[in-house]
Amino acid sequence: MKLFASRTLSLALMATGCGAVAFAQAGKAAEPLALIRANVLDVRTGRIAVNQTVVLRDGRIETISGGPAAAGMKTIDVAGRTLVPGLSDAHTHISNFATARRALESGVTTVRSSGASLFIDVGLRDLVKAGGLPGPDVLASGYHVRERLAEEAFISDPALSDLMGGVRTIADIRRVVRMNLARGVDWIKINATERAGTADTDPRKQMWNEAEIRAIVEEAALKGVRVQAHAHGAEGASAAVKAGVASIEHGTYLTDEALDMMKLKGIAFVPTYSTVIDLAEPGGDYDQPALILRGQAMLPRLADVVRKAHQKGVLIVTGADTSYGPNSLTRVSHEILNFVKFGMTPIEAIRTATLNAAVLFKMERSIGAIEAGFEADLIAVAENPLEDVRTLQDPLLIVSNGRVVLDRLNFGKK
Repeated sequence: MKLFASRTLSLALMATGCGAVAFAQAGKAAEPLALIRANVLDVRTGRIAVNQTVVLRDGRIETISGGPAAAGMKTIDVAGRTLVPGLSDAHTHISNFATARRALESGVTTVRSSGASLFIDVGLRDLVKAGGLPGPDVLASGYHVRERLAEEAFISDPALSDLMGGVRTIADIRRVVRMNLARGVDWIKINATERAGTADTDPRKQMWNEAEIRAIVEEAALKGVRVQAHAHGAEGASAAVKAGVASIEHGTYLTDEALDMMKLKGIAFVPTYSTVIDLAEPGGDYDQPALILRGQAMLPRLADVVRKAHQKGVLIVTGADTSYGPNSLTRVSHEILNFVKFGMTPIEAIRTATLNAAVLFKMERSIGAIEAGFEADLIAVAENPLEDVRTLQDPLLIVSNGRVVLDRLNFGKK
């Protein structure tokens, strides 16, 4: 929905405050840790196991039991709060240490980038893997494949200079996909329609047709990479669905026929509804009268599409569609709350940010649940989220890859 200006990675490393924290942890392995007296949410069954001890070792969950922690092991007393799997944001635009930290502090431990210039998302991904950053884990996508590439794309690959006038042919499209793949991206992001977040574009206008999108899907598949499609308008979204993308982002004007095909093909839907609220209201990432009017017109349409997608059994996944910048107001927890308003049960809504995201990412055996062998990505919240999902907006403990990155469990003064 939006394309944020990105800095070079060297500038990203100078992000105030968060950079210092990140570098201080570089190369430091997560020490064994036991979370005691925890109420653990099983997102598969929707049940909560009380008074559990969760042992974390080497960045993974080792055991979950009702027994005590081993003698001498470092412990954190969760004191009856609820442990929830770390949340996933399937549509984000983080671009430096500060934005990565803000995502983490909201309880997001895995993100899928939906566009970043200068391959900053690739750099952030590799820093997290190397232990230089505590997280979130990043699935990178590099540059949007669109008719007019970001200026930075030609800095990243000057060999594409002949495309500065526009990407027009299928051969051109394949070259842009290969440029991204050569830098090791995990996903390809395309614009099947124009954007909603700029006043001089119309989100209903189709950008690529079915044959062009199929060429993108085929080229990416040669490297085992899948495609996420920015698509508001009905025509562009339908073309993307027919061409075999893995997910539709936004989907404001999706038709019943397209939703039925998404269900049949297993194509995920990332509505980013909360960001359209941002579009429709003053402040936040958007604050232009033309966009406010547009957002107000889009909101009821998108709400109706989300309800229909849920009723049809389409896989719905959370995406905040934000840069997590200093003015950003949208968070994954808001998307979960809105899904409950649309008729999902609390556990169904929580799954959109946990199990469903894991399915989309093909990471079902490593993230999205609190289970032995899974990555040690967890958050603790004050209340039972099955009774009030608003508690997810204020995580008190965040653990990413076995590292405690935020601990606000005890506000008492010693």
